[in-house]
Amino acid sequence: MVKAVVLGASGGIGQPLSLLCKISPLIDELSLFDVVNTPGVAADLSHISSVATIGGFVAAKGDFKGEKQETEDAKKEALTGADIVIIPAGVPRKPGMTRDDLFKTNAGIVKDLIVAVSKYCPKAYVCVISNPVNSTVPIAAEVLKKAGVFDPKKLFGVTTLDVVRAQTFVGEIIGEKDPRKLTIPVVGGHSGATIVPMFSQAKPSVKIPEDKLDALVNRVQFGGDEVVKAKDGAGSATLSMAYAGFRFAESLIKASKGEKGIIEPTFVYLPGVEGGDAIAKKTGCEYFSVPVELGPNGAEKAINILSSANDHEKKLLEEAIKGLKTNIEAGVSFVNNPPK
Repeated sequence: MVKAVVLGASGGIGQPLSLLCKISPLIDELSLFDVVNTPGVAADLSHISSVATIGGFVAAKGDFKGEKQETEDAKKEALTGADIVIIPAGVPRKPGMTRDDLFKTNAGIVKDLIVAVSKYCPKAYVCVISNPVNSTVPIAAEVLKKAGVFDPKKLFGVTTLDVVRAQTFVGEIIGEKDPRKLTIPVVGGHSGATIVPMFSQAKPSVKIPEDKLDALVNRVQFGGDEVVKAKDGAGSATLSMAYAGFRFAESLIKASKGEKGIIEPTFVYLPGVEGGDAIAKKTGCEYFSVPVELGPNGAEKAINILSSANDHEKKLLEEAIKGLKTNIEAGVSFVNNPPK
């Protein structure tokens, strides 16, 4: 039996993500939580003829007595018994807004939700989608540490959308009709220049024309801006992010059931994962997205591909590390020195 929980299930990412979870044969129970509309989303999805039973839980609204307790009860019921928690909660990016601009609002949202996770399902796998991932994952780790329940092998920043974009964009260039056949590791973080696609490590190997390389890297790094612009102020990358989030969660569930050889790039706390120390020493970052072998315990092994970077990728990594250090520190500081 697998119980999956989506926190932020009524939003632009949350609804399609919840749909994908509902139709997955790997999920037996699906629990949805948000501050609005969750019972309606759950009712709609409940009509789908698939395995998962479904429940929708909503935070109490208004100034009536007991509001806080009712919200806490909803979180408790949604999260108790969870095997995997996926968190897309937060406000979306608007035109001209960077992921870092989202920090203050989304940091507070993630912090509150992780407090609930620490209370009601401390042993669940936790997949953080809420931006900026470079900062929200350290926030989650610090909250879990303070609660005494931090397991580095079970906390993941979902960077799969960067991988999905790299596959898609390379497929367009080389004429691969099914880009899922391409394995292209993307390392670093999940924001602009902190995203480093490692085309030199692609399998099967790919040859990117030199005159297209810089534009390709830029498109992978800033693909979100392309979507924000195309939606003309009406939203950000929600459907592709929902797909990417589900793809990672599905890999994690398969690995938890014993399937071998599942490797996904993901943003993890390196010192807590086998093989991570060497990467942390090389980068000077405690958090980094690298290919990670998944298993029943979560992150079984971090795979160091950074030493195989070519000269072009080494320059990209230098730039990524600078930005990442600042982002990570912002997340840690948000919990340990809360803004007043």
